Amino acid sequence: MKFHYAFQKIVDLKGNEKTQAEWMLSSALGKLQAEEKSLSELFEMREQMYEAQQNAAERCAPVLEIRNIQTYIEYLESCIAKKRDDIKLAHINVNDKKQQLNEKMLDEKVWLKARDKSKEKFQHESLLREQNELDEMATVRFAMNAH
Repeated sequence: MKFHYAFQKIVDLKGNEKTQAEWMLSSALGKLQAEEKSLSELFEMREQMYEAQQNAAERCAPVLEIRNIQTYIEYLESCIAKKRDDIKLAHINVNDKKQQLNEKMLDEKVWLKARDKSKEKFQHESLLREQNELDEMATVRFAMNAH
């Protein structure tokens, strides 16, 4: 007799939910990394613009050119501030996805443990049935030999 767990579809569903939560966390981590890379690029652009502003001042460029560079630097500063907010939101999203994954993992673990207990019970009952059959056969043999 083969073991069949009545709630196997639920166990499979919980496994699929955990896998989906892993994908969601992976996606959130990818988004966070992309945001951090974007921030790094903004810092590099700002640094280049500071150097361009310094070079323009050293070569006695027109004030309008220096002012345009300064305006662009201020724009980059606002982009950096916004990107920092985006990174905070991405961190919050990653933490949420981690929490969801932990919940899904725990849920799956509960169902796997229930299945394992059910399997152990089935195996124990199978061994008891087998032992009873062997005992009955031994009793029958003994009774036949006694006659």
